[in-house]
Amino acid sequence: MTAERFLALTAAYGADRRRWPDAERAAAEAFAAAHPELTRPALAEADAVDALLHRSPTPEVSMVLRDRVLAAATSAGGKAHRAGRLWIDRLSLAFGAGWAAAACAGIVAGVIMTSHFTADAQADAVLYQASLLGMDDTELLG
Repeated sequence: MTAERFLALTAAYGADRRRWPDAERAAAEAFAAAHPELTRPALAEADAVDALLHRSPTPEVSMVLRDRVLAAATSAGGKAHRAGRLWIDRLSLAFGAGWAAAACAGIVAGVIMTSHFTADAQADAVLYQASLLGMDDTELLG
């Protein structure tokens, strides 16, 4: 536990360590016991903020306001869903175009490379076929 992490926990969760994350509670308590000169002022300030928050009145929300907020959130959620779907559609179109371009480039490269690789084999085949159709020395000389 570092001093920065302890101060961050105090600022986020307050002075009551029961509200702190279970995974960090033991380390924070050990740090507080080892460094009381650093932790006491931070805990006192957090305790004062907690006391102010507990003394503040809880706002009462009217049902009309609640319904208006829920209706606005529902309509905003639909708009956000459509905008998110549009973004996904555009992204999938771009990826599809990329895959198509890569496939075409592979075909073109294959055609170009095939003509270079098979040129020697084609020349050998032509010479062999020409030798089969021509007359050899034994036919001419008997």
